[in-house]
Amino acid sequence: MSDLKKMYHTLNRDSFPADLTLTVGEQTIRYAKKTWNIGGEQKGLRYGENPDQPAALYEVVESSFTMDGVAFQQGQHKLVSSLTEDNLIQSGKHPGKINLTDVDNGINMLQYLTAKPAAIILKHNNPCGAAWSDEGLFTALTRAFASDRIAAFGGTIIVNRTLDKDCAEFISGSYFEVIAAPDFTAEALTVLTAKKNLRIIGIPALAELEKIVGTPFLDIKSLVDGGLIIQASFRNRILTEDDFLPAEAIKDGTTHLARKPSRREAEDLLFAWAVEAGVTSNSIIFARDGATVSIGTGEQDRVGCVELTIQKAYTKYADKLAFERHGLSLYELKQKAQADQELASSLAEILASTEQARGGLPGTVLVSDGFFPFRDGVDLAVAQGVTAIAQPGGSIRDWEIIQAVNSATPQVAMVFTGQRSFKH
Repeated sequence: MSDLKKMYHTLNRDSFPADLTLTVGEQTIRYAKKTWNIGGEQKGLRYGENPDQPAALYEVVESSFTMDGVAFQQGQHKLVSSLTEDNLIQSGKHPGKINLTDVDNGINMLQYLTAKPAAIILKHNNPCGAAWSDEGLFTALTRAFASDRIAAFGGTIIVNRTLDKDCAEFISGSYFEVIAAPDFTAEALTVLTAKKNLRIIGIPALAELEKIVGTPFLDIKSLVDGGLIIQASFRNRILTEDDFLPAEAIKDGTTHLARKPSRREAEDLLFAWAVEAGVTSNSIIFARDGATVSIGTGEQDRVGCVELTIQKAYTKYADKLAFERHGLSLYELKQKAQADQELASSLAEILASTEQARGGLPGTVLVSDGFFPFRDGVDLAVAQGVTAIAQPGGSIRDWEIIQAVNSATPQVAMVFTGQRSFKH
């Protein structure tokens, strides 16, 4: 094994204490470090964000922290920090920090998607595909995967219903690092445990995530000088389609009002806004029929994020066609097409079809985690066939943004969320 590869297999023994107490004014929160008996050896987190960063996981064991009359999480919901050996059905190389924070962010999104079987696939703590479906978990899982087949490679899957054999066989056909579910059928475990490095995590509380909605936790951000910023965690105010606000603005005595979404559009906006809670800002999501079509994350400007997310949709659409026709990724097809005229012709046809289909974006809805400061981003989305938009509202140019959707043919719907959903 090369020295470079060794670093991924070398565990840093952490020296963090077994107990941790946070004193906030006159209130305290007490934590205990979490370790597991794996293969006869007591192990904590494999490592932090990188192999040379020791890390430790702590579970709340005692707390009654409240602020402004609101009770915060007190360790009563047994999720990621409460994992036991029984939950680690198969530990693979046993979890590191990134594995568990990916699962945690999946929970963060799934708490708002309990009404239907839902699946989220994450990479680098961002969803690359998400879906929910009345047709069952298998449909949700396969549609989440189809949203971004490339990024799903080596990802984390988290679902909110018992995982069955059909889902397990689908998962086994690709490479994933982690699968978390409230439960697994015996047949599903037979399939999944054949992949020895797959981390299989059973978290029964995933079946009742509605219990955590609305209960904040103490969100602590560390600074490079050792300081802290403490905030109450984000709480989603859009829990039903009826929670959206009319997109309305007044300019020079004239009231500008956008079209109200249809029930189908509103449901897709509700779904996409739930996923938005787990996306690194500045971000944009396109979704249709209960599944993400393209997710843009972490951009510096709003219109640039719209452009990036459109470009991603085109790339994923072309990749889907390449894989269906040749069993190759788009990038593999481009490489092979350089020396194969038949493949070159097929590639040209795929790219032309992608342009004609506008990357599969017509009929989608769009959500934005922040308001649109200018109409440019909205105009770009409308040109791709978006039919409805949800955004926080509150820009001094809201009237202009509403004009943009009202002047579209056909008219595009818009609603306000009344809250921003930034995540850094």
